[in-house]
Amino acid sequence: MSAPRLVIGTRGSALALWQAHHIKERLEAYGATIEVRVIKTQGDKIQDAPLARIGGKGLFIKEIEQALAAREVDLAVHSMKDVPAALPPGLVIAAVPERADARDVLIGRTEKTLDQLPQGALVGTSSLRRICQLRARRPDLRIEMLRGNVDTRLRRLDEGRFDAIVLAAAGLARLGHTARVTEYLAPEVSLPAIGQGALAIEVRAGDAEVEPLVRRLDHEPSARAVAAERAFLTRLGGSCQTPLAAYATWDAGTLALDGMVGRTDGTEIVRDHIGGAAWSAEDLGRTLAERLLERGAARILADLAAAAAADAGSA
Repeated sequence: MSAPRLVIGTRGSALALWQAHHIKERLEAYGATIEVRVIKTQGDKIQDAPLARIGGKGLFIKEIEQALAAREVDLAVHSMKDVPAALPPGLVIAAVPERADARDVLIGRTEKTLDQLPQGALVGTSSLRRICQLRARRPDLRIEMLRGNVDTRLRRLDEGRFDAIVLAAAGLARLGHTARVTEYLAPEVSLPAIGQGALAIEVRAGDAEVEPLVRRLDHEPSARAVAAERAFLTRLGGSCQTPLAAYATWDAGTLALDGMVGRTDGTEIVRDHIGGAAWSAEDLGRTLAERLLERGAARILADLAAAAAADAGSA
């Protein structure tokens, strides 16, 4: 039987290409011949507006998923945190490789830690989740939108436009920028985004050639942890307009899951923790979401939805 010849669809950023070529090398170790094809997404084209205003995380994968469904590519490699809770019909996540460091990091231009930043320091990020938690910890900070790829964000910091920026540890490590990190933010300070640090390999459901090959890259502890986080997201119906987070860790077949929902200004955060058997990952995520809803998250989410609708109506 001849080795499969497959095409990976990916975004064209340096980080996305690193991720795609990493998966390419792993699949080629099993005898496959792999081509990497760059597909430009709507999220790549619009760099001057917050994600919450232009449609959310799905903007970074929609065109790639369309190419996958149309059989123009055979598999897609995404950052898991860019993948919406619901996948298009006929597509599945076939593998979650071993997760990298899920934490957020601070990169300070002069000061090294979040607590050392001076009063009124200017911090760059485009994530409502990060904004919520930063303001809860340091309500004096000024926070402004910062989008673009990793190198663009680092350059804007170096140009003096910000006193500090917040990025994902995994992306910096993959691109060789770990030395730039001045503080790793503990999950207690900045709970990571759902799926942060993990990759998602998406394929057509039932593809007899591609799916079994890709499943060989699945890392059960990472996949179970991400499943719990995504079940939490699904139950809450969250989007990029919602400051929410969930982070699960695996220990000998059990999961510990933390989740939060908050207001963008950081004045109210509802947070809780749950633990249980890893085989019940989705149940753990849904149960934790229910707890938060009962403790006030339902009210916060309703307020955020009403504000978003009002904002859209006035646009």
